[in-house]
Amino acid sequence: MRLRHALLAALLPAALLAAQPAAAQGTIRIGMTAADIPLTHGQPDQGFEGNRFTGIPLYDGLTAWDLSSADRASTVIPGLATEWSVDPNDRTRWVFRLRPGVKFHDGSDFNADAVVWNVRKVLDREAPHFDPRQVGVTASRMPTLRRAEKIDDMTVALFTSEPDSLLPINLTNLFMASPAHWERLRAQHPNAEATWNAFAANPSGTGPFRLTRFVPRERAEMTRYDNYWGEKARAERIVLLPIPEANARTAALLSNQVDWIEAPAPDAVQQLRSRNMQIASNPQPHVWPWQPCFLEHSPLRDVRVRRAINLAIDRDGLRQLLSGMMQPAVSTYPAGHPWYGNPSFNIRTDKAEARRLLAEAGYTQQRPLTLRVQISASGSGQMQPLPMNEFLQQDLRQVGVNVEFDVIEWNALFTNWRNGCGHASARGAHAINVSFSAMDPFFALVRFYDSKMAAPTSNNWGMFNDPRFDRLVAEARNAFEPAERDAALARLHAAGVDEALFIWIAHDVGPRAMSPRVRGHIQPRSWFVDLRLPYIQ
Repeated sequence: MRLRHALLAALLPAALLAAQPAAAQGTIRIGMTAADIPLTHGQPDQGFEGNRFTGIPLYDGLTAWDLSSADRASTVIPGLATEWSVDPNDRTRWVFRLRPGVKFHDGSDFNADAVVWNVRKVLDREAPHFDPRQVGVTASRMPTLRRAEKIDDMTVALFTSEPDSLLPINLTNLFMASPAHWERLRAQHPNAEATWNAFAANPSGTGPFRLTRFVPRERAEMTRYDNYWGEKARAERIVLLPIPEANARTAALLSNQVDWIEAPAPDAVQQLRSRNMQIASNPQPHVWPWQPCFLEHSPLRDVRVRRAINLAIDRDGLRQLLSGMMQPAVSTYPAGHPWYGNPSFNIRTDKAEARRLLAEAGYTQQRPLTLRVQISASGSGQMQPLPMNEFLQQDLRQVGVNVEFDVIEWNALFTNWRNGCGHASARGAHAINVSFSAMDPFFALVRFYDSKMAAPTSNNWGMFNDPRFDRLVAEARNAFEPAERDAALARLHAAGVDEALFIWIAHDVGPRAMSPRVRGHIQPRSWFVDLRLPYIQ
C-alpha cells in the first residue's frame, strides 16, 4: 500500500485537524493507538498504553520499573517506597518503608494513610471511596493483595491471601491518588462515582506531570510538575491524542500534526525515514498470541490441535509483512532467559507436521477445522492486529484450518478478556488475541496457568484448569530466594510450552516514530517509557 496524505488526513479526528497550533517549545504531541484517552483517576484502562501515558506520568506506585536504559532489561526499583521485605515469621505480610517528603499535586502529604486509602479504593467494597471501575484494571493484576495496615506515618504493612513472592512486581500497577483532594471534591458531589468523575477531570497524583486539560476522545494535556520528588521532566508539556488507525497516525506525523506516534504503519517506515523521522524500536518482554479456550466447545482443548496451530505459522513471513518490526515468538520467554527452562516441544514452522497432528485429531480436508478468534482493530500493544490476523488467516488455510474473526473495539476486547471464554461476551470464540507484558511473571505465566485465576478473578480467559500447573504456580509464589524463584518459574514456563497453552506468534519491538525535533528519548526493553526524558529541540 502507498501512503496518500490527503486521503489519510481525512481519517484524523476532526477536532485534531481543526485547531492544531504550531508546536510550542517544549510540547510533545503524541498519537496513541487507543481510541480514547485512558482513564485519569489513578487506575488507567486501555491496557498498558493507559499505564504508559496516564498512569506513570501522572502517578507513582510503591514500586516502579527502571526505564533508564535501552541496553538492559527493565527491573523493579523503589518508587514511593524506598525499601520492602517480607515478614520472615508470616510470609503473607510485607513491610514497606515510604519515601519521606513527597507531596501530591494538590500539596497534601503522601504517607501511610494514603497507601491504606489507595488499597481500599480497589479492594474494600465498604469504603466510601471504593470505585468498581478501578477494580477490574487493578485487582486482577495483583489478586493476592487483601489489605493494608498503617504501622507509622512512613511505614505500611501489606497483607496477601497466600505467600506471594511476586507482590513487589505486581505493585507497579497500583498508583497512588490523593485522598485529601478526593475528600475536597466529595464535599461538592453526591456519591463516590460523581466524586471520581470530578477527580478524573482534575486529578492529583505524585507523578512528574499533572493533568491540565482533558477532552474525552480528543486530547489530554499534561504539564511538568516542578515540585516532583524525583528527576524532573524535560518537556514542558505532553499532549495525548487518540488516533487508533495506523495510517492516520502516520499521516499525522508526516503533516506535523503530532511529534510522536506509537506503532507506525509498517509499509510507511521507509518513507518516514526518508523524511528524517526517527524510528525507535527495541525487543520487548511482550507476547502477541492467540490464547486458547479450554472449555468443551473448543477444539483447542486438544493439545494436538494447539501444537499443530503453533507449527503451522510462518512467523518469518509475518515479520516481513511488518517490515521487520517484530520478533518471532515460539514461547513466552526466549531461550537463554532465566525463566525459559527446558521445554521438549520445539515450536517452529513445520506445516507437514501440523497437517499430521490435525489429521490425528480428526481434522481432514473432508472435515476441516474452523476456529473463531476474537480480535481488535487497534489498541495498546496490539501491534497491527488487522493485517497480522489476516496474514494468519491466509497462512493457516494452507494446512486446512479456516479462521473466522470477531472484530470488536479494543477496550471492549480487554473487558471481555476478564469475562472468560464461557461468557456471552466471547460469542463462541475459541481463542482471543490480547497481547501481554512478560516483564512480570505473574502477568506472563501465573494469571493464565493458575486455576484460581480463572475469569473473572484474573485473565485465565480460557478457563484452564490443571492441578499440576497449580502446584507449579504455588512453588513459584513460595520461592522468595531469587535463584529458587527463577528455577520454579523456568519449570512452569517449560511445562506451558510443552502443553502449547498459547499460540505464540510475535514479540513486539515497540516501534514508534518521532519527529527529528524530539530529543532525549530512551527506548527501553519494556512496554513503558519514561516521559521525563524526551524534549523538543
